Amino acid sequence: MSAASVLVHPTAVIDPDARLGTGVQVGAYAVIGAGVEVGDGTRIGPHCTIEGPTRIGRDNVFHAHAAIGGEPQDKKYRGERVELVIGDGNVVREFVTINRGTGDGGGVTRIGDRNWILAYCHVAHDCIIGNDCVFSNNATLAGHVTVGNHVILSGFAGVHQFCRIGDHAFIGMGAFVNGDVPPFLMVAQEKYARPRGINAEGLKRRGFDAGRIASIKRAYRALYMGDAKLDEAKSELGEIAASGSDDVRAMLDFIERGERPLLR
Repeated sequence: MSAASVLVHPTAVIDPDARLGTGVQVGAYAVIGAGVEVGDGTRIGPHCTIEGPTRIGRDNVFHAHAAIGGEPQDKKYRGERVELVIGDGNVVREFVTINRGTGDGGGVTRIGDRNWILAYCHVAHDCIIGNDCVFSNNATLAGHVTVGNHVILSGFAGVHQFCRIGDHAFIGMGAFVNGDVPPFLMVAQEKYARPRGINAEGLKRRGFDAGRIASIKRAYRALYMGDAKLDEAKSELGEIAASGSDDVRAMLDFIERGERPLLR
């Protein structure tokens, strides 16, 4: 880096091994460690800590006191080289914690592009997050969670380790998710999270037409509103998909790949 290309507050501590792109801004008392790469135009707020190995893309914003790239909270971790990879255009708010991966879990925690991760959220080791997601305050992912694209986690939602959340799903406030959530679903809290219909309003906002939404609703009824066993419901989803619904095909493919029980 050069003095002309970045704006670093004089109280910030930057390891000589860190690499900062053009136009990066680093706030007061921030600490950036060895093995950290920060892409062009990214802003790092006061008192942030970024540990490496961590690679951060362009035009991200990290607000005050975020702790990024810390060691995984895993007793099996023995200091092996693991990393965090963050894409472009993300907003990370105050006191968010995002940990690096583990050697046994693939070695990488990965966050895509244009996500909003709001105050006090936690993203644990080996999580994979897609693009255009919103995590409201205090939402928490345990280790090895996979989150698709356009997913919303409401405040205080929690996701059990190894669970998967499909594209366009909506997780309601305070929901504790302990099973896989297929694409397009809206989930609300009882003792554990239970399906409460599809995320129709979110789908409309993203341009899904009435025909696509009708097919997804039909698939939801097959899975959740009758007495059919799971194999029977999957057979009906296959028939809907065969009639030309790529969305239902995506739901069925998601279910078939699951390692945890389906939220049902």
